[in-house]
Amino acid sequence: MSRPDVSVHAWFAARAQRSPQRRAISFEGRSTGYSELQQRVERLAGGLAAAGIGAGDRIAFLGHNQPVLIETFLAANRLGAIFLPLNFRLAPPELAFILEDSGAVAIVCDSSHRPVLDRVDTLPPLRIHAEDAVVILDDGDHLGYGWASYEDLIRDGLTSTPAAAQPDDPAILMYTSGTTGQPKGVILTNGNLFWNNINLEHLYDVHEDDATLVVAPMFHIAGLNVTIFTTLLKGGEVVIHRNFDPAAALAEIERSRIATTFMVPAMLSAISDHAAFVDADLSTLRVVICGGAPVPEPLLRRYANRGIGILQGYGLTETSPAAIFLTAEHALTRLGSAGMPPLFVEAQLRAHDGSVVTEPDTRGEICLRGPNVSPGYWRRPDATAAAHDADGWFHTGDIGVRDKEGFYAIVDRVKDMVITGGENVSPAEVESAVFGHPAVLDVAVVGLPDDRWGEAVTAVVVLRPGAALTLAELRDYCAESLARYKLPGRLHIMSELPRNAAGKVVKFRLKTTLTAI
Repeated sequence: MSRPDVSVHAWFAARAQRSPQRRAISFEGRSTGYSELQQRVERLAGGLAAAGIGAGDRIAFLGHNQPVLIETFLAANRLGAIFLPLNFRLAPPELAFILEDSGAVAIVCDSSHRPVLDRVDTLPPLRIHAEDAVVILDDGDHLGYGWASYEDLIRDGLTSTPAAAQPDDPAILMYTSGTTGQPKGVILTNGNLFWNNINLEHLYDVHEDDATLVVAPMFHIAGLNVTIFTTLLKGGEVVIHRNFDPAAALAEIERSRIATTFMVPAMLSAISDHAAFVDADLSTLRVVICGGAPVPEPLLRRYANRGIGILQGYGLTETSPAAIFLTAEHALTRLGSAGMPPLFVEAQLRAHDGSVVTEPDTRGEICLRGPNVSPGYWRRPDATAAAHDADGWFHTGDIGVRDKEGFYAIVDRVKDMVITGGENVSPAEVESAVFGHPAVLDVAVVGLPDDRWGEAVTAVVVLRPGAALTLAELRDYCAESLARYKLPGRLHIMSELPRNAAGKVVKFRLKTTLTAI
């Protein structure tokens, strides 16, 4: 018996046939039904095909959250092309590296980012533009020089383009955030994306009447593939915000009766700090998934007091991203835990010598295996071989422990561990303690060189408006929950922490800045 076609274009077309009039996407006051969206995708695929785009070509997207991103992805998948979402916060040289490394032959860009593209030297000269979106194509045989319209491409596109994407074909090429060194392109297949959605369906129930709110950047794997495609697969509505704004998010939850959303802790904190949070009607908000960093206990309690549980997720671009999840009922009873792997993911811990860690509460590198795991990195056989072993296990570089009941806790990245006086200190543990101080709005903990201890536990803090904090006060507060050797030995106050597009603190940048002081 043949396998079902789990390619994104195939299951979305099937959903559109079954739910033609249901709202698929809502954006800035306009809703698009499943049938209408499918027709736009078909015509966009036809227009791209007429311009010479085919199976295996890379089609990039640069812009804020918007339906055009989803349309471009679905159209690329329709052709068997590979979708390449770009971080709109990158500088021109960074964009140039990714475009050159990926060999992208086309790029779709919203108008606000066209000036950035004009400063990228490696862009091909052939371009198609519109008020809201532009397309740049690397094929002078089909289209003349200059800018042409995205909407015209859809209007003039044919709908008879044959589908080429297969379940095992690459669907997305997504570059890692590059917190150290140059970013690597992670290959995600149609099968990876499908099985990620199945894993998520078993973690939280998605209903056909659900509306999901999208405020995290969609060029990031969690923003794109945690609630968006699980919702579309079920026939629900995806409500997209161009950017994150806490007041707008709260208003949208009430107006659109939002049931699910994905956010990073900084977003949840900003919403809970907003004056409207206390009285906002959040009764429809059934599932809040949070990832990118551990959720501090005080933040969990703020939401629990409103009757909202947080489903905390640990994952990576390489795992599409669902890897380990702590469901909401355990959020406050298993503080510090990341949870268990989803139904179709295997996890294990490996010691330094490569042996499998079997004893509970013993540190080891987290290794993952499953149909959601990337086959490797784009044109980087060395990096692929370093991260994937012969038995199919992906080595994450994260250190964790597993208790006797099978719950995992993420201790830290191998490279982020602070070693002070010969003791290993988990930044995540110290950050959770510091975050509870009433003066602290945001915090990151890093290790800085110290002549006596090797590294000093250093708390980098953003204070709440009007607050003040001394190192002695912070140490006294943290001493209630941390061993003495874990207490911050240094304190730096900053107006904001450097974060990447995924909401993660860029700690190497912090270390570089603070070491130079």
